[in-house]
Amino acid sequence: MADMTWHAAIQKVLGASPTPLHYKQITERILEEGLRKKVGATPEATVNAQIAASIKHDGEDSPYRRVDKGTYVLSDSPPPPPPTEDPDDNEDGVVISFGAFWERDKVNWKANPRLLGVFQTEGATKANPTQVDFSGQHGVYLLHDIREVIYVGRTTDGDLGKRLLAHTQGRLQGRWSRFSWFGFRPVSTEGKLGDKMQSLPTAYGMENLIFTLEAVLIESLEPRQNRKRGDRVPAVEYRQVQDPEIAKRARKELLERMMRDAT
Repeated sequence: MADMTWHAAIQKVLGASPTPLHYKQITERILEEGLRKKVGATPEATVNAQIAASIKHDGEDSPYRRVDKGTYVLSDSPPPPPPTEDPDDNEDGVVISFGAFWERDKVNWKANPRLLGVFQTEGATKANPTQVDFSGQHGVYLLHDIREVIYVGRTTDGDLGKRLLAHTQGRLQGRWSRFSWFGFRPVSTEGKLGDKMQSLPTAYGMENLIFTLEAVLIESLEPRQNRKRGDRVPAVEYRQVQDPEIAKRARKELLERMMRDAT
């Protein structure tokens, strides 16, 4: 049997529950009931992102309603009691978005390289930009060779794209083939990076910080003895998209080679 879409699975679980559910509980039930086999590296973050994107972009037409921090019901459920706010129970993540094991060869390394990615979700086009350029992202990044992480860096005032470009030309230029990044700047509905300071809470709970650090390390290092992936990181994963300039350049080179061979 084919997998349900994420939205269909979420609505099935919420519809069968007599009480509101936290997105982590929703994820557990989806997995227990076998509604999806392909869940990716961060299923909890995916479920939370699916619901949050629907509420943000569909408004009153969304099938979901938030009743408390990270907790949801179907929109046609009876009104719940007022939500409670606990400053020590912060569900907002330190890391907002990330890309794992992106390929160096899919980036056109020019003066201002583009780091293109796609939000891995179903849903409306407005909630799912075709592609996002993360070259201006701020956060931490890792360089990988075929076996391991060889370098860890950060970018605060400078941009991620330019930092990576420098590594294609410096002492590490021949050492890495993939990279991972974990970013602070949010993505707007138009697929643009927003201001990182406006998106960050003023404080983080200790538990949230610990879970985030653990998840970032697991996602980027993939330790062999970790049976569970870093699914407690409340961030959205983006899949890499090859810069279209690379394909154009390859076609041009092929055409030029064919013309030389024909003469």
